[in-house]
Amino acid sequence: MLDDSSPIFVQIAERLADEIADGALAEGGRAPSSNELAAFYRINPATAAKGLNVLTDDGLLEKRRGVGMFVASGARERLLERRRTAFAQRYVVPLIAEATRLGINTEALLTLVREAGEVVDVSEVRPAVADEPQPNSARGDITV
Repeated sequence: MLDDSSPIFVQIAERLADEIADGALAEGGRAPSSNELAAFYRINPATAAKGLNVLTDDGLLEKRRGVGMFVASGARERLLERRRTAFAQRYVVPLIAEATRLGINTEALLTLVREAGEVVDVSEVRPAVADEPQPNSARGDITV
């Protein structure tokens, strides 16, 4: 569930953004309401609304008056592009800098990356939390 690592509204926004990135929340699909999120996570509806507003401000969700919140058109690709850029800055640039310090040229670095990729078990990269129910955001239901 939620933890003390960051503000609750940020965690809500991050989880919904993950669902958009993973395709669980499809473009044009309905996002859970602040009341649904509040009930599911047992938090204040204002806190849940603040998380939704973060995604609205980022252009990932759009409000449809009287209907609810929906995933904006192009949201997934915009989100993935931002995450790719952040990934490069956080991991690739330092990797290249360290490789250069160690005298590892581009071809040797690519070989190391390929070899590491062959031994990584993708199912272990992003383990699912079996005990944690996940909201089925398209309908607001909770699935286990």
